[in-house]
Amino acid sequence: MSEYSSKEYLEEINRLKQQNSSSRITLYAACALAIIAAAIVLITIAFLPVLRIYGTSMSPTLSEGDYVIAKKGSEFAPGDIVAFYYNNKILVKRVIANEGDWVNIDDQGNVYVNNVLVEEPYLQEKAYGECNITLPYQVPEDRIFVMGDYRSASVDSRSTSVGCVADEQIIGRIISTIWPLKHFGRVK
Repeated sequence: MSEYSSKEYLEEINRLKQQNSSSRITLYAACALAIIAAAIVLITIAFLPVLRIYGTSMSPTLSEGDYVIAKKGSEFAPGDIVAFYYNNKILVKRVIANEGDWVNIDDQGNVYVNNVLVEEPYLQEKAYGECNITLPYQVPEDRIFVMGDYRSASVDSRSTSVGCVADEQIIGRIISTIWPLKHFGRVK
């Protein structure tokens, strides 16, 4: 004779089914979360890289330690902030001029593109900075001329050590600061 009645067998079978069902739901949820996380990582790497700012060359617009999002692309307008590779580092600078444009900088740090003074409301102070190129300077084909916002400290296209940035060096245009939260928002 069996120790269990048929009612107890049915109760035990139902309990095991429910336990199996809960385990399956948990497994499906974990798989779904893993797929979503993988998709987010792929999208971030492929289209919207997250970068950390090092140094002060973009002060006050960006501060050391800020985390920013860059949007992949190849068309940049003067005033855009771009991230690019330089000597196994990532630099972040502001686009001043595109290919074929003529750049000139006077002793007070005023920047002219094609003989027109560039309005730069993002600067706290103008400076000639480190410049060893011959001015006026014409931006070569498939390159952009970039400068940091903290002109006296920035090493950028004014220096032959960095020079103008080639298309293949560019990571993307900085669109937003995401950390720290006090700096969260669109980058201008």
